[in-house]
Amino acid sequence: MSCLPVGVSQLPRTRQKRRCFSRTDAARPHARGRSCAARSALVLALVGVMFALAVPAQADSKAPPPRPQGPCDIYAAAGDPCVAAHSTTRALYASYNGPLYQVKRLSDNAVRNIGIVQPVASPFPDSGGYADAAAQDAFCANTTCLIAKVYDQSPNHNDLTQAPRGAFSGPAMGGANNLPIADMAPITISGHTAYGVFIEPGMGLRNNDTRGVAVDDQPEGMYWVINGRHFNDGCCYDYGNGEIDSRDDGNGTMETAYYGNAPFWYHGPAPGPWIMTDQENNLVGCVNPGSTSKLCPQLPSITSRFVTAIAKGEPHHWASLGGDSQTGDL
Repeated sequence: MSCLPVGVSQLPRTRQKRRCFSRTDAARPHARGRSCAARSALVLALVGVMFALAVPAQADSKAPPPRPQGPCDIYAAAGDPCVAAHSTTRALYASYNGPLYQVKRLSDNAVRNIGIVQPVASPFPDSGGYADAAAQDAFCANTTCLIAKVYDQSPNHNDLTQAPRGAFSGPAMGGANNLPIADMAPITISGHTAYGVFIEPGMGLRNNDTRGVAVDDQPEGMYWVINGRHFNDGCCYDYGNGEIDSRDDGNGTMETAYYGNAPFWYHGPAPGPWIMTDQENNLVGCVNPGSTSKLCPQLPSITSRFVTAIAKGEPHHWASLGGDSQTGDL
């Protein structure tokens, strides 16, 4: 995993409750009281986590193998429980058995929750925990489905739904963002199909009325796992914490993880894409004391097939990190 610069934020965050943004396999440990949302931005893709849930063979046992710990179990054990946990591909807790997301069928506007596959002992031991893509395929056969909701697996229920109109009008009715098409980002988890969230310009998911999320300058962290080949130079492809009115409330009023190659604010050497933080009215990947340059010469391009992007914040400090989701320690 590559570590990106850690710096002192030049954008003090104002007192502002924020919202949550989410895209795929994403979690917000100890998050700031803002809103949760998969920010629609003018960007491209959300893809789910590709996580190998390998289970050793249990030749003499007829009991199904246990589900492994999820990311939010690990965060909780460290004293930083997830306040929002979004994924369309897998459970983020070993004990989670609720729905991951909801699809809406365009042929008749019917909806269905998509849950997780349960552990089984035979014909092959399988610990389950990944999305029940077969249920989506059957429900959406011969028509198009949209992802209408991504459920928060944490106890806070900070679910993500269609992003409403903000300062700029979206392409959907009433100026809202479009919803993602449900089968545009197929991935494989231990040989099983699952679907990530494919974001195109004008698409987005959001929650402007969250619980337990960090506010103001309270410490928080967030990560998301995304398709490293699907991005653009628009503003801005984010997962994280922002204003609760869907508008720009001034410098420093949001804190999200960004992925893309927008060259208009801070940026790394070409070609990108880069992992940075979006702090509202500024993408930040470094600090250049005594200089007006926006170039971050040490900010690496991250081009892995699947990318883990992390953002962390505390009073007057921020950090962004990232790397290949499939290789090395995260």
